[in-house]
Amino acid sequence: MALRHVIFLGVLWILIASVTVTGRAVNEGQLPSNFMLTGEQMYKEYCAACHGKDGKGHGPLAVVLKTPPADLTTLAKRHDGKFPYDYVGSVLEFGPGFPAHGSSDMPTWGPLFRYYDKRNERIVKQRIRVLSDYLASLQE
Repeated sequence: MALRHVIFLGVLWILIASVTVTGRAVNEGQLPSNFMLTGEQMYKEYCAACHGKDGKGHGPLAVVLKTPPADLTTLAKRHDGKFPYDYVGSVLEFGPGFPAHGSSDMPTWGPLFRYYDKRNERIVKQRIRVLSDYLASLQE
C-alpha cells in the first residue's frame, strides 16, 4: 500500500514538474500572452493519467489510487441530466473537498493555474471553464 503511494506521488511530481516547465515557457514569452490550451489538450495534460483518455476512470495511474477515479462521462447523468459546471469548476479550483465528493488523491489545479498565470484570476477562471466545457462534451 505504501509503495503504491510512493509510486503515485513520484509520478505526480514528475507530471507537475513537466507541466511547470511548460508553464515557464508560456510565462517567459515563448508563446503569446493570450495562449490557452484547448480543453482537450488540458484534459490530456492534467486528467487523462487518472481518468483515462475516454474519461471513464481507467487511466494508467488509476491502479495506484486509494479511491478509483470518477467516470467523468456520467457527470450529467449523476446530476439530473444537466452538466454541473459549478460543481466541476469548484473541484478543479479547490479540490474534491469531502471524501463523498472524490478522493483526496485528486490534485487541486487552481493553485497550479494561478502559478502559471501569475495570479490572473480571469485567466484561471477561463482555464477552468475551457476544461469544464471539454468535460461537458464527453457526456454520454
